[in-house]
Amino acid sequence: MKQRIITGLIGGAAFIFLTVLGGWFFFALLLLLAVIGFMEYTRMNGVSAKHPLSLIGLAGMLVLFIPWEDFGLDSPAAIHTIWLLLFLLLTVTVLTKNVITIDGAALMLLGAVYVGYGFHAMYEVRNAEFHGLLTTCMAFGAIWASDIGAYFTGRAFGRNKLWPSISPNKTIEGSIGGIVLSLAIAAVFAWIYPDIISISRALLIGLIAAVAGQFGDLIQSAYKRIRGIKDTGSILPGHGGVLDRCDSWLIVFPLLVMTELLPL
Repeated sequence: MKQRIITGLIGGAAFIFLTVLGGWFFFALLLLLAVIGFMEYTRMNGVSAKHPLSLIGLAGMLVLFIPWEDFGLDSPAAIHTIWLLLFLLLTVTVLTKNVITIDGAALMLLGAVYVGYGFHAMYEVRNAEFHGLLTTCMAFGAIWASDIGAYFTGRAFGRNKLWPSISPNKTIEGSIGGIVLSLAIAAVFAWIYPDIISISRALLIGLIAAVAGQFGDLIQSAYKRIRGIKDTGSILPGHGGVLDRCDSWLIVFPLLVMTELLPL
């Protein structure tokens, strides 16, 4: 527990510091997390980092992650990138005469999109022209509030299991507690910055952070259970791997990018 607390404090402080700095500092942080996260993903699936599938998947993940406009380049359409990645992966299955199977190709495509676009969305939200830092801080605050609320509410009042076959310790009561605290934190941001963010948008962000964030956690828990592992990695002592810590973020931030289209 001591190691977990120390790692959490140091890692959390470094993450917050680089997030506030933004720009290339935040980009470098996310790039590092994305590469490590994708390597964890390939290892979870029993694929070597030097395997052709891993190398093609990593390249596709980076194309989806990199903010090309910030390098003065036109951003390739995501659908074109995904299709080209699909084509390359399927081509490998043909060239190897199915030694590399279509199942392996599908896994790498899934991982590239999951990790690549998930971290790209974090960069996009942070670097939005209209108060990107505020939105990012509110999103992370709501995500962490959901985790804290679910944990303590579950311990105090949890009786009914949420999804015992995937995550035995999570309860319905805890989930509701997490949603309530996440909405409360989002509402506080709207109260402090009423001229910047409306209460309706704040509550939408809080709801997405809680509900989608909890699904992100369950998605990773389900995958680890299928693979028979406890953690995706060991880079963070006491906390597991990058995907263990970022599972909620990878689902929440792409949805936040999509909500920018809503008139709230």
